[in-house]
Amino acid sequence: MNRRTFLKNALATSAGTLAFPAILPSSVLGKNTPNDKINIGQIGCGRIARGHDIPETLNHDVARIIAVCDVDKKRMKDGKNLVEQFYAEKKGSKNYMDVEMYEDYRKLLLNPDIDAVIISTPDHWHVQPAIEASLAGKDVYLQKPVSLTVAESQLLRDVVKEQGTILQVGTQVRSTSKQFKYAAELVRNGRIGTLHTVIVNFPADDPGPEITRMPIPRHLNFDKWLGSTPEMPYSESAVHPNDGYGRPGWLWQEQFGAGMITGWGQHQFDLAAWGMGTEYTGPTSIEAMARFYKNRPRHVHGDFMVKTQYKNGVTMYANSRSPVVIRYEGSEGWIEVFRGDYSVTKDNPATSETNRKVLNASDPKILTSEIKEDEIRLYPITNEHHGNWLDCIRSRKQPMSPIEVGHHICTLCLISHIAMKIPGRLEWDPDKERFVNNDSANSMLSRPQRHPYGTNYIDM
Repeated sequence: MNRRTFLKNALATSAGTLAFPAILPSSVLGKNTPNDKINIGQIGCGRIARGHDIPETLNHDVARIIAVCDVDKKRMKDGKNLVEQFYAEKKGSKNYMDVEMYEDYRKLLLNPDIDAVIISTPDHWHVQPAIEASLAGKDVYLQKPVSLTVAESQLLRDVVKEQGTILQVGTQVRSTSKQFKYAAELVRNGRIGTLHTVIVNFPADDPGPEITRMPIPRHLNFDKWLGSTPEMPYSESAVHPNDGYGRPGWLWQEQFGAGMITGWGQHQFDLAAWGMGTEYTGPTSIEAMARFYKNRPRHVHGDFMVKTQYKNGVTMYANSRSPVVIRYEGSEGWIEVFRGDYSVTKDNPATSETNRKVLNASDPKILTSEIKEDEIRLYPITNEHHGNWLDCIRSRKQPMSPIEVGHHICTLCLISHIAMKIPGRLEWDPDKERFVNNDSANSMLSRPQRHPYGTNYIDM
């Protein structure tokens, strides 16, 4: 019995008898049939799901969201209504889709009609459902950051590789802001000479809300929401709003996230590595400092600075200054790249006010340089990030943000977080993915898991 069969049998035993919708999956229809649809299960129905993952996926006719899951019953029902309303308006029929609801994602994974899942959960609930989905034969769109520990990120990478899962990490800026790809190609093709320094800016969090003990709402399975993290009294300000979809309080709690070093760091480090050519490796040394709020022991970091050095001679500095920018400095010039709309042609030179907001260089001629056929060309942007994932589910090619890249970038975020707590310079072995001769730092590459939740308790 292989591990996928074992997991399905084990989950079936715990989940009991299940009723599934009568919708044929693409695996039954065949990948080349004209009626082929990729049936999606949405795991997590909170802010990022409603504002990003669900609507972006629904825009692609090849996909069909047929199930939603959340440990908060109110959010689960809202997710169902959101999807059904979309189909009712698009198809002109209120009964076009009856979206299944699951409080336990493991039961959703047992649904043979589902081809793939989108995981839009809080950060501490990313890796376990992604691994179990992969073992169950489902392709995965995983919100960033990949993980909260290097050990779990390594495990996910290994399982995805072994299973042949198409996993897209939700670093969607790669697909939506073309200026970052163009800037990276310019740098990697020597337009600013030999790259030696990269500066990355992104914000830090101010102090978050106070934590006040409250009764657990009936619609929330709080024990399951805590997952593998330690038990703690319930507080709405440490979880998410009971009404509405504002910024959730868990983002300020180290128990559930690492702060902006992973929140925005996985985006900015990912884009910087594109130009540095380091997306499949890590640094050789790292040192960092950050502000932590003494009166809030579980609070994420505030303002920070990080310095990393690489085998290729590049030094990267990251900090919480403004504006949000990536600056590449070479022996013959520099390029700065910002977020925003971008276009550059011979008739619309990059020196215009519009383009200057998102792309700038020591010499404006750099920004109109053509990337030739025989030069380094990065992954082509042909679709929105979710659309690229769906395309790759059909083609079985690697997506724009594969797990191997996502793992290395997330690891950089996490060892930066560790370095914030250990004074001095830390040596890092990017091949063994461990600190060199530092037991204290290596002990922070994983963390305890509360039974029965966590990757330690997955049958593999």
